[in-house]
Amino acid sequence: MTDFAASLIDKPVLSLVGPTAIGKTELSLNLCKEFNCEIISVDSMQVHRYMDIGTAKASLEERRLVPHHLVDIVNPDEDYNAARFVDDCCKAIVVIHERDAIPLLTGGTGLYFRALRDGLFPAPPTDKTIRNNLVRRLAEEGSSALHDELKMADSSSAGRIHPNDSSRIIRALEVYYNTGLPLSDHLRRQKSEAPTSRLLNIISMGLTCERDALYQRINRRTEQLFEMGLEEEVRGLIKKGYGPELKSMQSIGYRHMINYLEGRWSMAECKELLARDTRRYAKRQYTWFGRDESIRWFDRSEAREVFSYVEQNLSSHIVS
Repeated sequence: MTDFAASLIDKPVLSLVGPTAIGKTELSLNLCKEFNCEIISVDSMQVHRYMDIGTAKASLEERRLVPHHLVDIVNPDEDYNAARFVDDCCKAIVVIHERDAIPLLTGGTGLYFRALRDGLFPAPPTDKTIRNNLVRRLAEEGSSALHDELKMADSSSAGRIHPNDSSRIIRALEVYYNTGLPLSDHLRRQKSEAPTSRLLNIISMGLTCERDALYQRINRRTEQLFEMGLEEEVRGLIKKGYGPELKSMQSIGYRHMINYLEGRWSMAECKELLARDTRRYAKRQYTWFGRDESIRWFDRSEAREVFSYVEQNLSSHIVS
């Protein structure tokens, strides 16, 4: 059996990154039409079935026009992590190349991109008892209290994790209580021991725009999520048995709607806090991707320049 995740890939791979709501979906579809690409989603939430509106998946029509990989592949209560993504993604890349097409990686989950390109040291095992206890405490005490606890256990991780980023706070505390070592120690070990990139011919692009313009786009998208039926989607997930304690249900949009449905927030508060937290998430995405010097950045209005850049880079390596 081929070890896809360990294989070196020398055929071209395109990569399009950027913050949420920047316009990656529209540009990626146009790139696919022009350069015979198939999309591989690099999004930790779009892997989940039944979670369409809150994750801003491409529509069914868009997915009929262009093949999409790693979308709707696990249920909301199934574990999915960076290591599994790398294996699934490498398999998809090989299949796409075998069809004489070009893989286009697009999404906003920075950890998945880093794991694919630079390798990922095996993560500490999860402990459901510890995690469930932390999730319960999150509901009772709030994320600020757990963030204060993280400051005592792992000041380095606390310094880079926002007090409202409950998912990452819980993971950092889980690692600490499960292994006795801070998550920051595990990450330093990963950085020093991870293998070199397995993608030998990746063309990386990023989309950006003025911050105020992006925040306006995020505010509009937030309104659209409610118009499209986010409330009904979350009610349906709960009816299927996917409870608020699940990691997937603690993500942006879903945890906000749960707070409304359970009476802790009004609808106005739900919308306001969802838009605020999405803006904060976009800011963290900028910080993450901004560290990658291999990314060529374009304003979101520069589609023509993106096409020229891709064409120039592909011209030196014809897919066979």
